[in-house]
Amino acid sequence: METHDPGEPTELTFLLGMAFQLVLSEFVSRVEAAGYADLRPMHGLVFQALRGAGATSSELAERLGVTKQAAGQIIDDLERRGYVERQPHPAGGRRKLVVLTARAREHLTVAGRILHEQEAQLTDRLHEVGLRVPRAELAAIIRVMAGDAIPPLRPIW
Repeated sequence: METHDPGEPTELTFLLGMAFQLVLSEFVSRVEAAGYADLRPMHGLVFQALRGAGATSSELAERLGVTKQAAGQIIDDLERRGYVERQPHPAGGRRKLVVLTARAREHLTVAGRILHEQEAQLTDRLHEVGLRVPRAELAAIIRVMAGDAIPPLRPIW
């Protein structure tokens, strides 16, 4: 389908980046309006990485693709804000397990709802002009470039 969109000749990396920036910016605005102005998108990645049983700071660093020092700083900050807490590790020793608090789990619920609403609205808007969200195509790009070793989405923004 030829759309004659002036953005078509733009380099792929810029198109992907601009789309990501626009979707993320709208998401952040909605999350802030829902009462979470103290959190950044990077915090959501941390919450996703800690879902379930939690993780040590070293495991979190690996999951996020950041240094252990950066992971420790993020954990310290989120602990002060009441979103995570350190607990004794089930295996014992000096290691600590970082887990989400009820406040963080509530945020994940709200953010998830917002994300689904945002995607549904984008789907509707694209459908109006005869398009769809290119989910399969984006997943294919990632799979072709990364294979089975999906890299972490690094919180650099």
